[in-house]
Order: sequence, then C-alpha cells, then structure tokens
Amino acid sequence: MTSRPAHIAMFSIAAHGHVNPSLEVIRELVARGHRVTYAIPPLFAEKVAETGAEVKPWNSTLPGPDDDPEAWGTTLLDNVEPFLADAIQALPQLIEAYETNAADVPDLVLHDITSYPARVLAHRWGVPAVSLSPNLVAWEGYEEEVAEPMWAEPKKTERGQAYYARFHAWLEENGITRHPDDFAGRPDRSLVLIPKALQPNADRVDETVHTFVGACQGDRTAQGDWQRPAGAEKVVLVSLGSSFTKQPDFYRECVKAFGELPGWHLVLQVGKHVTAAELGDVPENVEVHSWVPQLAILRQADLFVTHAGAGGSQEGLATATPMIAVPQAVDQFGNADMLQALGVARRLDTEEATAAALREAALALVDDPEAARRLKDTQAEMAREGGTRRAADLIEAELPARQA
Repeated sequence: MTSRPAHIAMFSIAAHGHVNPSLEVIRELVARGHRVTYAIPPLFAEKVAETGAEVKPWNSTLPGPDDDPEAWGTTLLDNVEPFLADAIQALPQLIEAYETNAADVPDLVLHDITSYPARVLAHRWGVPAVSLSPNLVAWEGYEEEVAEPMWAEPKKTERGQAYYARFHAWLEENGITRHPDDFAGRPDRSLVLIPKALQPNADRVDETVHTFVGACQGDRTAQGDWQRPAGAEKVVLVSLGSSFTKQPDFYRECVKAFGELPGWHLVLQVGKHVTAAELGDVPENVEVHSWVPQLAILRQADLFVTHAGAGGSQEGLATATPMIAVPQAVDQFGNADMLQALGVARRLDTEEATAAALREAALALVDDPEAARRLKDTQAEMAREGGTRRAADLIEAELPARQA
C-alpha cells in the first residue's frame, strides 16, 4: 500500500455501457480512502457522484443515450470520426479542469477505451494510465485478422486518409508519436471488466497487459426491485439495452412469441424511442416499460432476450440465465457468437427474429439441462475472476510510490 491516499482520475463518455461497468470499482477506490475524480459529461454526473467520486464535468459533442441511434450513422468512418472530434474539443476543457489547481493533477489515470484525451493527459502529466475495458480487447493477431480487413477500403478514401491525418496531427501536437491505431487499441495496462468467457481468442491475449477481472457488479437496490408474478411458470426479459432500442417491429414479434404462451410472463423493455401504444394491444401477461431494473429481473427470470452488449451478456452469465442473442451493433455480434459457442444462448439476427423463431429457440433453451450446466460452470468461473475487489487491488498496484 502507498503512504498516503492517492488522487485517481477516471475519464469516460456519457454512455451507459461505458460508465456502468466501472462504477463499483470507483466506489471501492473511494471506500479505500483515495481521492477519486471522475471526468464525465453532466448527463451522468449524478450517477457518478453516487459512488463518492468528485465529478469533473465537461461538455461532449457525441450523440447521447437519449438521442436517436441513427445519429451515429451507418459506416465505419461515421462511427469513429465523432470520437476523434469529441476528443479534440474535450482536451482543452479537461486541461483546464485539472490544471487550474496543481493539487488536481492525479497520481494515476483510469480511462474507458473511448477516452482518447485521458491517455494524452497521462502522457502530459507523466503518470501511469490504466484502461478499464467494458468489452473485448485485442489479441495477438487482431490487427491482421480484424482491423486491417475492416479498414482496407476506408483507408483508400480521401475521407479515411483525412481522418488518420487529423488523428496523427493531434497526437503529435501533444507529444505522442504512436500510430493512432496503436494508441487507441493497445494500452500499456488494461483491466478487462468482462468475464474471460466472453473474450474471443482469449488464449492469444497478452495477460502481462490485460487482466480479466470479470463483472464488477454491486448492490443495485437503488435501481428498484421486481417481483415475479404469482402463477408465472416462465419469465422472459426482453431488452436491447439503452442505445439501439428503436425496434418496434421486433418488440411486436416478442409479444406474439411470448404473450400467447400459456404460463409465460413477458417483461419488455422498449427504451425511449418506442411507446407502448406502438405495440398495439398486449396480453395481460406482458409488461411494457421504457426501463427496468435488469439485474433484479434476471435473478428471477428463466430466459433473457438480449442485444448481447457486454453488460447484458455478463449479467445473463452471472445470473445463469439462458439467452437469445439478437445483436444490433458493434461488439454485440461477436458477443452473440461467443455466447452461442459457450452453449448458453442461441443467436438470431434481427431479420430472423420472428415470433416463431423466438418461440422455438426459447422452448429449446429453457429446459435444456446441458445449457443449464454450462451456465453454472461459467458462473463459477466468473466468481473466481475476482470482480471489484481484485480490480481495486490491481489499480492500487499501479500507483507510483509517493511521500506522505
């Protein structure tokens, strides 16, 4: 342990899937007596403040969780350009937030994988930086197998070349000579906040850099409770997370699939872009909500229909709930494949997720003893990864020695 409490600074973006996974780690560091500041846009200030961390607000240009998901565009460059533009405009705000008072310069930087300014600041301050990854990390061979084929065409375009030129120039302005791909995808130290079971090619991940600590779940009672209805033989939760929820046709198929099954009870989370009225008449055994206390329901559910985001996937595994994975974007397709390969889920792409297909997959999964066995095995493996306390221990191990 160090001779005095550290100042640890965390940096993230305003997205549930990037903030939620690390909140319990932040809470634990505060409980251990460290001063923790957390740079986050105002939309998430209250949630972060509940951990005991001191909020350092900054204004972001990224689409927020309440914005239409179509704001992110459809191409690879549509998806990545906003992060670079946001980083460039955020950096001066963060420099001002931390350098106005010399005491605010931290001993250690923690950062989400999307927070490019955090790594620039760690370099500027000469302090260690630790990535807290809420999803999969690069393995040996990732660039050749995934990144290079994915970027082959965009890099040939004028727009793609301009993106890389801007990224290079910004890094060089800040004294960093690394290639943008290496800078963004290859941290010096990383804690991976997903179970190793969800990591593709886990045997090729450099564990001198990346340490899997698994899900860092805490007390969620503040989010509310949920009671299984009397007489419900099977409970199914349907949720596509917080961002890619504008899927009224899919939700109608779910109502058809499960609303007419005798003894089944459906809890349907539709997000903020779909109203219950758009679903038409729903049976009495169907609940429709814009948001639900997901973990509380999963602890009592028999099936989880999920978009296979990193958070939802690991919550399904942690509660040993069989899943139907209906991926919507980014890493969700890979997560869906991993869940299916584990034998604990069936993958259905959105266009395949008809009422008949959903019902067939559900009936096959909920009474499958092999799926239940694999879920219990994975649940036990996750528990051994250490979670919140191990993550906090490893962060403290990265702190430089300081004088009282």
